[in-house]
Amino acid sequence: MTQEKGLNPSNGYVMLFIFLILFIGSIIGFAMFKSVWLGLSFLAALIILPGLILVNPNESRVLLLFGDYKGTVKKNGLFWVNPFYTKKKISLRARNFDSERLKVNDKLGNPVMISTILVWRVMDTYKASFDVNNFENFVVVQTDAAVRKLASLYPYDNFADEGLDEDITLRSSVNEVSEALEKELEERLFIAGIEVLEARIGYLAYANEIASAMLKRQQATAIVAARHKIVEGAVGMVEMALNELSRKEIVNLDDERRAAMVSNLMVILCGDKDATPVVNAGTLNH
Repeated sequence: MTQEKGLNPSNGYVMLFIFLILFIGSIIGFAMFKSVWLGLSFLAALIILPGLILVNPNESRVLLLFGDYKGTVKKNGLFWVNPFYTKKKISLRARNFDSERLKVNDKLGNPVMISTILVWRVMDTYKASFDVNNFENFVVVQTDAAVRKLASLYPYDNFADEGLDEDITLRSSVNEVSEALEKELEERLFIAGIEVLEARIGYLAYANEIASAMLKRQQATAIVAARHKIVEGAVGMVEMALNELSRKEIVNLDDERRAAMVSNLMVILCGDKDATPVVNAGTLNH
């Protein structure tokens, strides 16, 4: 037997009724008639009692007879099975696991702190009971291993100065990273009969020793990108201004004055502070 098999046990209410008749009847009979034979009824009642099992919703009982797997009861209700069966309770409910924050290296070798949130449940009680030593601990260990492997496959973020053109990063590609994590966990936990319902990154940040430096790096990248947009827009505005002045013949500018106007407009448009106007009461040359 290498896989789970269902078991249809007997109705527990019938056996409970028989147990009560034998148990109560033997006590009353012994008190009234003092017959030793009534002890057999009492013994039969004690044998029946261990066979009664109660299975709640989303629970199961794995049944063994002297080390031999007999089946799994997943139906809800009160049942009766062989009293000599060993009964192991396994919950089939969905469970949450929030892993500890691990320090791992991303694809670029940068240390990052990462944790995952896993939603899982037992699907195959045979594998969960007999193919691994402790399926709950198995989930914890394999989740940590999967997170470490995942972090090493992708960079934390893209930076232009590193010459990378990664489509998937840990920070920005949440859906893609979650799908990759789910697939990795499904492969690892299949041996334990575990179904992965959801897996996603719960915490992600640079490690403390480089967090400050990487924050400055991100800020510098953002500033450079913003300046690039500002300069690009300023050049277009200067070009439009010069073309409009020439087209409407408002003023005729030689190359020197054109260069001076371009310089002044670029300073005004690209500066990070408001410009202070200066009124020239003389000619353009004085």
